[in-house]
Amino acid sequence: MTGDDIDAAIDLLDQCRRASVRLATAESCTGGMIGAALTAIAGSSDVVECGFITYSNEAKHDMLGVPMVHFETVGAVSEAVARAMAEGAVARSRADIAVSVTGIAGPGGGTETKPVGLVHMAVARHGRESLHERHVFDGDRDAVRQQTVTAALALIGQGLRSSMP
Repeated sequence: MTGDDIDAAIDLLDQCRRASVRLATAESCTGGMIGAALTAIAGSSDVVECGFITYSNEAKHDMLGVPMVHFETVGAVSEAVARAMAEGAVARSRADIAVSVTGIAGPGGGTETKPVGLVHMAVARHGRESLHERHVFDGDRDAVRQQTVTAALALIGQGLRSSMP
């Protein structure tokens, strides 16, 4: 985790506290790195509710309620799956807001239409429309995963700001 990510996590936790918001993560390609970044900060337990690491399609379906038809039609690395993961994390926890990430960190697994570095992420909040971002990050597996954490922390902040009264 970079120094910038630590600062971003501290700021994000403070934003959640001010808004009285509990947070969940639903992670695939990062394997828990977003949750780790948040919980590396002392006192984060008053904000972080839980984290779902759902690497397989079956785990995404069983734990988060992602419809199996999404995997068959658009694939696991897609906007539909990212949104369903975030919405499922909110629905299946006591969190008020959740972030999700699903992507291809590499070095293999990419295709012409879904290259290595492609990551879809979403933020969902009760009673609000979810946010989505699509990124294609450069670098090796570690770089893609680290850039995903950075972007996910920023997207959570955006979700908090856009949904505040």
